[in-house]
Amino acid sequence: MALRRTDTESLSPSTAKPRTVHTGTALGILSLAAFMASLDLFIVNVAFTRISAAFDHAPLSQVSWVLNAYAIIFAALLVPLGRLVDRHDRKAGFLTGVAVFTGASLGCAVSASLWMLIAFRLLQAAGAAMLTPASLGLLLSVFPPERRAGAVRTWASTGALAAAVGPVVGGLLTTASWRWVFLVNLPVGALLIALAARVLPASHDERGERVPDVVGTVLLTAGIGLVALGLVQANAWSVPRSTLVLAAGVLACGAFWLRSLRHENPLVEPALMRVRSFAWANLTALVFSIAFAANLLAAILWMQQVWHYSALRTGLGLVPGPLVVPFATAVGGRLAKRVPPSRLAAIGCVILAASVLSQGLLLDRTPDYATELLPGWFIGGIGVGLALPFMLGLATATLPPPRFATGSAIVNMSRQVGAVLGVSLFVALIGVPTTYSDTHTAFMKVWYAIVLCMGVSAVTALGMAPPRSVPAEQPAAPARAE
Repeated sequence: MALRRTDTESLSPSTAKPRTVHTGTALGILSLAAFMASLDLFIVNVAFTRISAAFDHAPLSQVSWVLNAYAIIFAALLVPLGRLVDRHDRKAGFLTGVAVFTGASLGCAVSASLWMLIAFRLLQAAGAAMLTPASLGLLLSVFPPERRAGAVRTWASTGALAAAVGPVVGGLLTTASWRWVFLVNLPVGALLIALAARVLPASHDERGERVPDVVGTVLLTAGIGLVALGLVQANAWSVPRSTLVLAAGVLACGAFWLRSLRHENPLVEPALMRVRSFAWANLTALVFSIAFAANLLAAILWMQQVWHYSALRTGLGLVPGPLVVPFATAVGGRLAKRVPPSRLAAIGCVILAASVLSQGLLLDRTPDYATELLPGWFIGGIGVGLALPFMLGLATATLPPPRFATGSAIVNMSRQVGAVLGVSLFVALIGVPTTYSDTHTAFMKVWYAIVLCMGVSAVTALGMAPPRSVPAEQPAAPARAE
């Protein structure tokens, strides 16, 4: 989830707190919305195998779009929809986003085909891209300045909570039917709409910033989608066809950047990328997210397809990693007083690389969770707790206050793009193995690629160090793992 913040100095008194609102109630409503959107990712991951079986055992190259379609649209629409709701009405944007997300969840649950499910996932992503920045903007408008930082940390920590309970909830629901993975959003969404309509105040940004370049947004969406398509179909298509699609995706991304250089209101401002720590933080978040998404999917599919774990048992097996993250983040916050945050982030990436390498060396055909998967998964949680919060904090440490919101949204967009590439890379490397020997060899390729990406992110993390005249930010609240 993205952390989009409004420049609080630009809010007029009437906008900052137009009427008396119980801040605790508002925080509960807005945090529940963020939790619902985050939970959806981890539930769907665990349900992958059941979804495939429900649609004639669709290959992974097709089922992967249940994740990729969501992440692509979320990444592309996060900034423009965030600016739109800031400019007009955050409350209306929040209610619309929750309604779209909830309605699309019903559509996912009743889908009669895999591609119908993917289509509704696109709609879900649009709802999430609207409700997420609107919820944070509303949070900032309700709380007084001296309490905003604590409220934002609470709001953001729901991502860590969703990561911890999501796999278990997903396992329980999937035991009944994969369709319950989406139906669970209906009562939550209805409750949110009823409470928000009654409790939350209207709010908007007095600056009235325009919505960013629409054509650029389309180019970026097409570029990411084509690159993902070329990767996931690499084993099914001929080399020339895959290469052509990949090249088209790269060209579309290049056209997006060239347009950004000339457009008066680009989706990604080139000037921001000239801020050294911000540019390196985005690159680090991108590469880190490639490895993170591939590793999460690899762990789930190994447990389900090699060890033949149930969805519930798989969900329980994933819990230790996310549970460690907030504790590692707290320790990292104390260490940051003596160790530069960029180095702590790099250390976190190295720790995560070591945990993945240990998984690759220890995992075997015979299930032994306690000695083969748990140690690496536990250590990996420590790495994530050190790396990801500092990436998010350092991304905006040297940006001017009016660009905190845009900068935060862009770095989270980079994370979503990385997640798409990570899932696509996994599908391309795993192929369609038919024997255990082939499966183990394919997974080893994936693990080595993950270790390589983590090594690269450790190097790029060192570039996030802000100038000595700018104090480094403390880590954000336990980070979302989406």
